[in-house]
Amino acid sequence: MQTGNEGAVGFDISTISREAPVLIAGPTASGKSALAMEIAARDGRTVVNADALQVYANWRILTARPSAADEAALPHALYGHVAPDADWSVGHWLRAVLPLLDRPLVIVGGTGLYFTALTEGLAEIPPTPPDIRARADARLARDGLAALLADLDPATAARIDRQNPARVQRAWEVLMSTGRGLADWQAQTGAPPLPLARSEPLVLRPDVDWLNDRIDRRFDMMIAEGALDEVRAGLPRWDPARPSSRAIGAPELVAHLQGSLALPDAIAAAKLASRQYAKRQRTWFRSRMGDWREFAFS
Repeated sequence: MQTGNEGAVGFDISTISREAPVLIAGPTASGKSALAMEIAARDGRTVVNADALQVYANWRILTARPSAADEAALPHALYGHVAPDADWSVGHWLRAVLPLLDRPLVIVGGTGLYFTALTEGLAEIPPTPPDIRARADARLARDGLAALLADLDPATAARIDRQNPARVQRAWEVLMSTGRGLADWQAQTGAPPLPLARSEPLVLRPDVDWLNDRIDRRFDMMIAEGALDEVRAGLPRWDPARPSSRAIGAPELVAHLQGSLALPDAIAAAKLASRQYAKRQRTWFRSRMGDWREFAFS
């Protein structure tokens, strides 16, 4: 059994459009990749990644990317094509997905912001200068997330995900580099590339206990399939500040390999981090995807 395709947990796909682009959002380990492949096989679609960490070339096992066999069986796009030390943002993703919209697609992932950009539009914000990024990294390391939040303009601070360090840092960088708050930039968002009304949007809402059990079993499977070796291979170039280093389980397994955490403790910490991440995803989906068709299951 492959980590990237653990089974579509019995969805009936006969009610899903054969013509409209299909969007599948769901928390980690909810079976969305298997569902996407089932729909793609039925309709001759390309499976397009909408997960911010599955883009990185160094993480296949740890991010539950589709297996090499899965990628050979059906067309896949935007998986594992970004170097670990490269910048990658929602803007990069949106520009990469635009040329694909003229073909039959199923777009699947757990990064809600990608789907929001696709269906609601994205503000064209200038890239962050390297010196501002360095200041943000240093400020976060020295003073913590609360310090960055305290500097934000009120409109941005009121709407941002305050539990997401990457989002908070990005908002801080935008304000410092442009003099305008992120909320102000977002208020001038252009037309969406794929309005929700022109797609078949599906959001998976598994029972929490069912999902937590599946998360734990999947991480055990990742360890059995070589996740520790995958992390070990990148250890000489490990930089916790890189966006690619936010892969769930990577910091914990690095801590084990560096001798500061026993393997059972690292595995337990990674499972906890994954469950916490799934909770943040569920919160996002509830607040931002009320118009999506819901698949609830247990």
